[in-house]
Amino acid sequence: MSDETPPPPGQPDAAPEQDAALGPTRCGLVAVVGAPNAGKSTLVNRLAGAKVSIVSPKPQTTRFRIRAVVMQERTQIVLTDTPGIFSPRRRLDRAMVAAAWEGAQDADLALLIVDSRAGMTEAVESIISVLKRSRVPIWLVLNKSDLIDTKKLLPLTASLNEQLSFEETFMISAEKGDGLDRMMAALGRRLPEGPWLFPEDELSDLPDRMLAAEIVREQILRQTHQEVPHHTTVETEQWQERRDGSVRIDCTIYVGRATQKAILIGDGGAKVRAIGQRARMELENLLERRVHLFLNVKERQGWDEERARLRAIGLDDAG
Repeated sequence: MSDETPPPPGQPDAAPEQDAALGPTRCGLVAVVGAPNAGKSTLVNRLAGAKVSIVSPKPQTTRFRIRAVVMQERTQIVLTDTPGIFSPRRRLDRAMVAAAWEGAQDADLALLIVDSRAGMTEAVESIISVLKRSRVPIWLVLNKSDLIDTKKLLPLTASLNEQLSFEETFMISAEKGDGLDRMMAALGRRLPEGPWLFPEDELSDLPDRMLAAEIVREQILRQTHQEVPHHTTVETEQWQERRDGSVRIDCTIYVGRATQKAILIGDGGAKVRAIGQRARMELENLLERRVHLFLNVKERQGWDEERARLRAIGLDDAG
């Protein structure tokens, strides 16, 4: 994960030369869309073989598009993890949903991830109604299929295909990895011929500064409850490389109300220390070096309606 901008498609260092003996290279953008908590980020992380998107049991964890680069023999599969699609109310919500639909429209192929246990929900029906107007080929991926009776999967598959004729259907478990080899092999064959968009060893297009903010936010999601996580945002204010090879990272946590600030700080600062400790350990594993993480909590009413705050967390203003 790097702050460097990947070379433009077609540059000599972006992809290997075509080798007649090995066959042509292939590359394509694959959007991963679905309702909140369908398992999109878990799937992307599993396929990438590393944490690319943060994960929590709470819905709407992913807020912006994140691209993960996965190699399948001579095919480079660029997975775009998108926010869960839901009915937006705030400017933040509208920007998240817009990011999800833009990710689907820009792709060579889209994967609709459906929670097999939840089945045909209103959210899934709403997403399908929009996908019907898309020109992008769409595959159906029934996630968490290991958690329900196989006999229930076939009627669910038939019901979903009555709504939209999917090009392919896969039954998987993103958590356990079941069924992913078959799906990835099919993706490798399906994507168009062309040069790779990223260097072979690239993992994600997520800048390190944004990665740090997201890891802190993940711990907020995991360690706080009720309205606090979804009324919180994190920004990396400073990234300082140190002579000993470590890095100092200063992050600011913005909350909407004084009560949320008090919950995040905790008695004597206990909660924010716990968040910082877990986030620091996670960052040290991901960055493979020592991290000095400093967190500051600020109350900022209406941050989720501010264009500047949305741009800071990687979202375009959706009006």
